[in-house]
Amino acid sequence: MMSMTVAPALDPRFPNLRPEVVEGYLHAPEHMTAEVLDGELVVMPRPRPRHAHGATRLTGRLRPFCDPEGDEPGGWVILVEPELHLGPLPDIVDPDLAGWRRERFPRDAFNDDAPAFLAVAPDWVCEVLSPSTEVVDRTTKMRIWRRERVGHVWLLSPTLKTLEVYRLDGERYTLVDTFEGVARVKAEPFDALELDLAALWSL
Repeated sequence: MMSMTVAPALDPRFPNLRPEVVEGYLHAPEHMTAEVLDGELVVMPRPRPRHAHGATRLTGRLRPFCDPEGDEPGGWVILVEPELHLGPLPDIVDPDLAGWRRERFPRDAFNDDAPAFLAVAPDWVCEVLSPSTEVVDRTTKMRIWRRERVGHVWLLSPTLKTLEVYRLDGERYTLVDTFEGVARVKAEPFDALELDLAALWSL
């Protein structure tokens, strides 16, 4: 009797992704992070403490925009490492930080029965660069953010102590400025308040 090889079934949640990509994403080792970019599985080591420290400090410095008090600017919802499903495949992307203008954030996202992911592209993302992620952050993910019309992208490097600010102008990103060291800066789209870069690198 001839044996027949049965092809893996498509996951109904991800009908446009190859079964082996879905399997790899759903069962990635706990010490790794997994994303699906342009239909391909990308698995990388989890961030080192310096990377996580920079992201945590930046989150705190942006609090006046997402949890305002008094006359602070407000107007945003900012999340740490949200799972985003974007585009037709979809791309499954986990930026270090992402922000939505409050009027664009899905009203039911915090409901108990809401999906664990968001399908609405943010207005701003920040990637904290590390040696294992920088190439992907600067290439594939920038193309995804551009396709999804993300208005601003920040690339934060704790190693170089720099902040690169990009603005979407038409069909491409323009580098607005690169800030470095211990400067106090006003960086789009959060230029209503000064950001103390020194606080992002120090203990």
